Amino acid sequence: MTISLPLGLHWSSLCAAPSRRRAGRLPALLAMALSCVLLVFVCYSAVGAQSGAAEVNLERNVKAAFLYKFLGYVDYPEAAVPAAGEPLVIAVVGADAVAEELARISAGRSMHGRAVAVRKLRAGEAPGRVHMLFIGDGDAGEVDKALAAVRHAPVLTVTETGRNVRQDSVINFRVVDERVRFEVSLDAAEKNHLKLSSRLLAVAYKVQRGGR
Repeated sequence: MTISLPLGLHWSSLCAAPSRRRAGRLPALLAMALSCVLLVFVCYSAVGAQSGAAEVNLERNVKAAFLYKFLGYVDYPEAAVPAAGEPLVIAVVGADAVAEELARISAGRSMHGRAVAVRKLRAGEAPGRVHMLFIGDGDAGEVDKALAAVRHAPVLTVTETGRNVRQDSVINFRVVDERVRFEVSLDAAEKNHLKLSSRLLAVAYKVQRGGR
């Protein structure tokens, strides 16, 4: 990285022994040089922060797109299928940015002939009647509580723990080789009375079949 000093100011002028005439100017010149160095540091830090933010936004967008698509590869029990004119509901807790992107993606679109509604939940809030529950990565205890709230209900549960699929989580996002992938627990899907399409399983990073 090259640092350019203000016009007319050179490192040699800072290193040379000051004359009486220039002695009073030296602190000011040093201050100017230090200001330039700090400015360059701030600029590079800002670029790095923007790059990191872009990566976070990309990951959020990819996960939101996956969530929308997941609905098309799940068979629900007849009793859980919404009546004509009622939407498929995706509840999101602990991931407001994903919820907002998901709402943008699903706006004006339909899945299985039904609109898709996105609800943001507060921590500890009962999800009510939903078809998918996405739980953002956070405190393990809070994630487990959210999963327990829909245990054995016909709800597609999706987490993003970054570790192996959690108990009661049907789908779990993981970042593998800088790509967003997902793993599936058929045991959890069966407990929630859901049938997953073979096409979904074919593109999963990992499929867990029984046992934990």
